[in-house]
Amino acid sequence: MLDTLLFVVLPYVALVLFFLVGIARYRNRPFSVSSLSSQFLENKKHFWSTVPFHYGILGVLAIHLAGLLIPDVILTWNAAPARLLFLEITGLALGIITLIGLFNSIMRRIRLPRMAVVTNKSDWVLLTLLMVQIILGILVSIYNGWGSSWFASSASPWLWSLFTLSPDISYVAAMPILVKLHIINAWLILGYFPFTRLIHVLVIPNPYLWRKTQVVMWHRDRKSVRLKD
Repeated sequence: MLDTLLFVVLPYVALVLFFLVGIARYRNRPFSVSSLSSQFLENKKHFWSTVPFHYGILGVLAIHLAGLLIPDVILTWNAAPARLLFLEITGLALGIITLIGLFNSIMRRIRLPRMAVVTNKSDWVLLTLLMVQIILGILVSIYNGWGSSWFASSASPWLWSLFTLSPDISYVAAMPILVKLHIINAWLILGYFPFTRLIHVLVIPNPYLWRKTQVVMWHRDRKSVRLKD
């Protein structure tokens, strides 16, 4: 019953929230669909947080997506031990890079007063969920190795069984506790996703290709403002 709740009910609830709330937010509050960048408040520490985080998370997601969409190709690639080791080390390295970027982002929001002011409770919930997810992913990679293979052979069929409305939890019921926690937290993030600023990743910024350059005008002396901080 618990496995059914966590690996059938929770995923469907998360997917419903993801699509319905996401669509409703975009239709009713389109200007809230933004990353609300804080780069103009502080740029140096921003660079060392957002760049590692984005490059790392995109790489990690790409590996997961490949395991979902082309599991046979992943398993064929992993048939050679050297290629399997290369993929595992790459995934672990990307996870560590993501963790460094996220840690820098959290410390930036704690240490800089102007960042703390613009960080709301929703941001802290999201940052906590992401931190837990990344740490769990790294622990899974260390203690339950060869994840690219068992993801393609076990997690991928389970996910497709959800998408085809014929859930089969036998693929994940026997997985180690770290893997289960990683999966559960992923669905929590997906369900919480449309309530956060992360929703901006779903909007392709085509207008940025042809719109006029934005001009930011300061009505105060920037040097004096920095000195006050």
